[in-house]
Amino acid sequence: MDEEAVRQAKGLAKRKGTSVSALFEQWTRSQAKLEHAPPLHERMTGLWSPSTSTGSEDLDEVRLRSLLEKHAK
Repeated sequence: MDEEAVRQAKGLAKRKGTSVSALFEQWTRSQAKLEHAPPLHERMTGLWSPSTSTGSEDLDEVRLRSLLEKHAK
C-alpha cells in the first residue's frame, strides 16, 4: 500500500475524529449506494421547468440565450 495514501488517510481520520476503518466503511457504503442509483439524467429529470424554452429552440439555443441574458449586460 502507498505510504503517502496511508498517511493521508490517518490524517483525515484524525481530523474527523474517527478511525481509518470507519472512513473506509463510510466510503464503501457511499460507493454501494452510487452503484445502485439511477443514472444522473434520470435523477435530474423534472428538476427544471421547460418554460425556459419556446418549444422550437434546441437546448444549445436555450443555454446561449440564458448566458447572454446573464452576462451580456
